[in-house]
Amino acid sequence: MALIIASLSCVVWVYLLAARGAFWRAAQRDEARAAMPAEVSSWPRVVAVVPARDEAENIGESIASLLQQDYRGDFAVIVVDDHSSDGTAAVAGRAAIAAGASGRVTVLSAPPLPEGWTGKLWAQHHGIDHAQTLPEPPDYLLLTDADIRHAADTLTELVLRAVRDRTVLTSLMASLHCEKFAERAMIPAFIFFFQMLYPFAWVNRANRPTAAAAGGCMLVHRQSLQAAGGIEAIRGELIDDCALARLLKSHGPIWLGLTRRVRSVRACATVGEVRGMIVRSAYAQLHFSPGWLAFTTAAMLVVYVAPPLMTLFASGMPQFLGTMAWVFMTLALQPTLRFYRVSPLWGVALPAIAASYLVFTLESAYWHMRGRGGEWKGRVHCRVSGR
Repeated sequence: MALIIASLSCVVWVYLLAARGAFWRAAQRDEARAAMPAEVSSWPRVVAVVPARDEAENIGESIASLLQQDYRGDFAVIVVDDHSSDGTAAVAGRAAIAAGASGRVTVLSAPPLPEGWTGKLWAQHHGIDHAQTLPEPPDYLLLTDADIRHAADTLTELVLRAVRDRTVLTSLMASLHCEKFAERAMIPAFIFFFQMLYPFAWVNRANRPTAAAAGGCMLVHRQSLQAAGGIEAIRGELIDDCALARLLKSHGPIWLGLTRRVRSVRACATVGEVRGMIVRSAYAQLHFSPGWLAFTTAAMLVVYVAPPLMTLFASGMPQFLGTMAWVFMTLALQPTLRFYRVSPLWGVALPAIAASYLVFTLESAYWHMRGRGGEWKGRVHCRVSGR
């Protein structure tokens, strides 16, 4: 049995390294600057829609970064306050005044949340509806979060890529906060796992069905979103960014890449805070299926946990194969660790980190089965639309 498990683990890692879109290289990035196609004579109109619930601590910095964009076209910001209790709307308004751009920022209050909607998507829907009633509706919508800080050239680069490549969705995976011990341990692995689930190279190919996006920064072609049924078509999704990507990919090319232009200012200073992020939606990733949960548990144990156990406690061929699998996963994590500028030694700890993520996934399933799934800022989303 030990030989079978060790062999299977090693084979899986060979497949992951050689045949899964080179996800581990973390090579899909926005570093190359685009140029405006010659046939485009004017910059598209863009409206940013920022849903915000109890984000007073972060939203001022986020709005300020949006208002400092060097974009040469028409650009406005709509903040949708999702029933905050901490003065989020007032902070957003003060940030606009401080930037001398209060005329470019509209702050709305989301209507009461209807059944079947997640709060974020309902707020986005309200903001998009408002944008579409403007005298000149935008060509593109920048869907971003209230804890995201944008470099001054972010919107320019997004629009240039979207226009050049005719993408209906252009998304940047925001660099997550990675300074505290817990963040250095857990965050690069989170990005690694996301890339493994959704190899960015496959996402970016029109002939591949793989679709994903990062909700912190998504530039969406407005008319394509309308043609796809709008935000209402994904109204109950917990993993709303990837749901939007699946919705839009049938309407045109999409693109997803890593970036340092867009950063999350939200810290996850403890393992418990990282745990909360995973527990909220991990079971949704498995389509709320006990069968997929069982398969994922077995797969994680074989692929991540077994190799160090074989290395330390087995002998002969099982030990050799287990060691090779451990080496493979350690090397695979290195590009993501370099991107986040943390020690390469965290690669050796990937089995323990993966085991922690497995525990969080099991806990996610437990809370969903108890009717408390998707809990976020005092709101529970148990019922999620079918897929």
